[in-house]
Amino acid sequence: MFAILNPFCTALATSPELKEDNLPEGSHIDSKLSDQWDQYKPYMIGFVVLIVAQSGLIAYLLYQRRLRVRSERKRANTKKFEKMVSGFSSEFINLPADSVDSKIEDALKEIALLEGADRSYFFQFNPDRTEFTISHIWWKSEGIVSDQVHRGMIVESRFPWLSQNLTSGQDVIVQDVEILAREGSQPEYEYCREIGIQSFLILPMQVEDSPLCAIGLDAIHAKILWNIETIDRLRVFGEVLTNAIARKHSENKLITAIDEIASLKEMLEAEKTYLQEEIRLEHNFDNIIGQSDALKYVLYQVEQVASTDVPVLILGETGTGKELIARAIHKLSPRNGKTITKLNCAALPANLVESELFGHEKGAFSGAVSRQYGRFELANDSSIFLDEIGEFPIQLQAKLLRVLENGEYERLGSSVTLRSNARVIAATNRDILQAVRSGRFREDLYYRLKVVAFTLPPLRKRKSDIPLLIKWYTDKLSRKLGRTPVKINQSNMNALMNYDWPGNIRELKHMVESALITSGGDRMKIDLPKSETKDHDNDNFQSLMEMERNYITRVLSAKEWKISGENGAAETLQMHPNTLWARMKKFGIRKPN
Repeated sequence: MFAILNPFCTALATSPELKEDNLPEGSHIDSKLSDQWDQYKPYMIGFVVLIVAQSGLIAYLLYQRRLRVRSERKRANTKKFEKMVSGFSSEFINLPADSVDSKIEDALKEIALLEGADRSYFFQFNPDRTEFTISHIWWKSEGIVSDQVHRGMIVESRFPWLSQNLTSGQDVIVQDVEILAREGSQPEYEYCREIGIQSFLILPMQVEDSPLCAIGLDAIHAKILWNIETIDRLRVFGEVLTNAIARKHSENKLITAIDEIASLKEMLEAEKTYLQEEIRLEHNFDNIIGQSDALKYVLYQVEQVASTDVPVLILGETGTGKELIARAIHKLSPRNGKTITKLNCAALPANLVESELFGHEKGAFSGAVSRQYGRFELANDSSIFLDEIGEFPIQLQAKLLRVLENGEYERLGSSVTLRSNARVIAATNRDILQAVRSGRFREDLYYRLKVVAFTLPPLRKRKSDIPLLIKWYTDKLSRKLGRTPVKINQSNMNALMNYDWPGNIRELKHMVESALITSGGDRMKIDLPKSETKDHDNDNFQSLMEMERNYITRVLSAKEWKISGENGAAETLQMHPNTLWARMKKFGIRKPN
């Protein structure tokens, strides 16, 4: 304890200005107080240093903990991202093309949630990079303003600065949208202000066999400073989606190619079926027999018109060889690389004529179980021969006129307009002008068909060709029947030369065939009906219908009433068995009991 004898002196002693040398007279010091600060100074300094050191250690430990947490979060995010990328990559590999779009939207949601973004989207450019569309988009449902940028919208015209950067392969990294205003990107800036976007990131993507694409993230609720890790992850993820788009495009191209191949296969099958039917007709199209001036003039006209693409109308009596001339026109034309297509307009009812000529879709009418290609479709880049055009249904003539004028038509049951550049060759044995006057044939269609028209001479006006025709048919039919060539007496030939041949060359052929079948040895005689010779009165002439009935009856009798099949009456008459049955029913022809 300190002994204090004089409080005044004590106060003086403790005063910082008071020293022993300047004490007042009569004062004395009984004792000296010890200096407390000097005594505890080392301890206080040590305590402060300890506190500072502990605080620094605590701060260091907190910092290290924060680094560990950040590192662990980064590793977790990296692991989650790698797992997500691996999962989507494996799913996209075997995913059908029609499921790719929905899976891309799922992927955009996952990447947005991983990076803390409020919206994610995917762009696709057209092949020449003149415009791009938002093909896929995802956004958080809460707190996001619904805007007009949606899937399928062309946005190139709205965002020119963005389009220019992406098409040049530049990453678009905007940490603060206020930068856009300073760079003069006013449309983009105004859009961001309207929606509330605070920062965004868009990366262009390009892989082989895919269009230029881009993937992007928007931060709306809070600004995100895009770091290098986020950019790298988004780039990797974008490549996965772009590869999926490329596979989708490749698969769609493959599907389109397969559909085209299937369509071509169907068309080839249709052409094959048609060609097989044509082969069964057993025409010899290379031989036009005769040396008469009338025939030579016709062949001269054929040579003149063959090289053009204009429609041709062939007029002439039945049996004069109109189809043979039509095929000659096609063979001499630049279109001879493909087979000429034929339709007999008189052999089918109106509804079947339309189906055969223009085709039909599956379900177009009762019994249409599959798509059928029409004759105009098969005759594209070739020629089509419309026989008996005078019998063409009046209700279909406008449709035929449209094809002739601009090549356009539709299949039955379809609204898709097809085109055909088939060259039309038509033929008729009727007085088509009379049909025009009576309203059974359109006048505009008639004048469209007769751009080039010529008339085949009947056989009675080219009688010098009769011996050549008889010899040609005799040799051909003898080979077909397995017989040696036969001859004909001159007297019989003279009678044939004096015959008027109302059925023309078809009648001559059938008579030669009938005579070959019924005659034996190396001689053949062609009997002419007495009522049809020139030395009878006109009152004894038969009508063409009676002649046709008698001739069909003769052929049926010669074939022992065998209708179809090899060496049947239908084959001899060169008509379909169903057509022969119809003619028999029409003429009342029945097999004798």
